[in-house]
Amino acid sequence: MAATAKLSIEHVSKEFSGRSGPVLALDDVDLRIPDGEFLVIVGPSGCGKSTLLDLLSGLSAPTSGRLLLDGKPITGPGADRGIVFQQYALLPWRTAQRNVEFALEASKLTRRQRSARAREYLSLVGLEGFADAHPHQLSGGMKQRVAIARSLASDPELLIMDEPFGALDALTRDSLQALLARIWARTGKTLVFVTHSIDEAVYLGQRVAVMSARPGRIKSVVDIPLENGAPAAEARANPEFGRYSQLVWELLRDEIAEGVRKVA
Repeated sequence: MAATAKLSIEHVSKEFSGRSGPVLALDDVDLRIPDGEFLVIVGPSGCGKSTLLDLLSGLSAPTSGRLLLDGKPITGPGADRGIVFQQYALLPWRTAQRNVEFALEASKLTRRQRSARAREYLSLVGLEGFADAHPHQLSGGMKQRVAIARSLASDPELLIMDEPFGALDALTRDSLQALLARIWARTGKTLVFVTHSIDEAVYLGQRVAVMSARPGRIKSVVDIPLENGAPAAEARANPEFGRYSQLVWELLRDEIAEGVRKVA
């Protein structure tokens, strides 16, 4: 798999300076993600999930090891990666359409082409009737749809999502999970998604990478051979869904306890 991996995380460690000395956040993280895979990462609080996403986005550099996208080292932020955070980070003075266009302003597209591309991706996330709405006129779920459209509009090679549905109510979260699964199936993007929810991980992921308590390592990677994005009620009623959820929970349980012990 290493030779054909879209994304390679090769023996990556990350150390920070702390008041009482160095703090090892990630330790020898090694993972290969093939083109078009939906990978979900779960782990206890403080295990380094967000640190790993910072490395993937190029906002930080590893202390050792390397990260490769299409065989090229990740050395900083780039248009080849789209990022969606829990907070929507929309520009309040811009409409939904203009927020999506913002991701295209450094491209060689004409203004008309940028406008058409933005409308295309707003339609993809089900907001074709809200192009002229400002963020304060949109619900939380709609704002996150705009953020997803903006990240996809530049056609990135890798989509990175850091707990994008964590601040939403349960019904909105369910609907956006199903929407994201449909978008992934339609676009074929390689996607790395971080969540605290085991249910969300099993529902969305083709594989679930379970991280250890700090320093974060890849404890196990679980294949999820279920239909990605099936209707929520149908998916969760499947006994196999429960079995995989239990497996991921069992892998996490000791790590959560260890994380609590270290904090205490």
